[in-house]
Amino acid sequence: MGMAAGAGALRLPGLHGYAVEFSPYCPGRVACAAAQYYGMAGCGTLAVLEQNEAGIVLLRSFDWNDGLFDVTWSENNENVLITCSGDGSLQIWDMTKTKGPLQVYKEHTLEAYSVDWSQTRGEQLVVSGSWDQTAKLWDPAVGKSLCTFKGHEGVIYSTIWSPHIPGCFASASGDQTLRIWDVKTPGVKLVIPAHQAEVLSCDWCKYDE
Repeated sequence: MGMAAGAGALRLPGLHGYAVEFSPYCPGRVACAAAQYYGMAGCGTLAVLEQNEAGIVLLRSFDWNDGLFDVTWSENNENVLITCSGDGSLQIWDMTKTKGPLQVYKEHTLEAYSVDWSQTRGEQLVVSGSWDQTAKLWDPAVGKSLCTFKGHEGVIYSTIWSPHIPGCFASASGDQTLRIWDVKTPGVKLVIPAHQAEVLSCDWCKYDE
């Protein structure tokens, strides 16, 4: 790994980035989820980077035996992160530990492509989305999923919590829809025919619920 000459960048040779997330605690600190060979083969790396007077430096990196597609920071511990990978599993990492992960959750039957930690402070929950067409709800303190959300008819590419409404998340899928879910009810709350092709990403407005 070497600094790009004259640029505020850090190269990770042999890796392709899939996700980057700013730390909610430390300005200038980001986590990057990456995979070899575009996630089709090889391993994955979680890299935590920070910008300081010297430029962008690598604080910590962790390797996994499959490509990493997404990463989310804990909302109650500045050192904890969760990634998801091509083997269908979620991994919990602690930056203060030299080895990891702390825990591995493997219930998805295909690639786990999206993971997000709730932001409303009303609960400490994680949602994951997978190519197996399901979203799963997790409590990081529990070693198994709390429930599974079914309804999409294609690959789920994105799952993200509402920053305003506790227990509410959105998902985007290859079935051309955006769906809104409520963890207190088993079925989908709202189905929006968003595009006439695969929907790869979605997000909430931070200022209007």
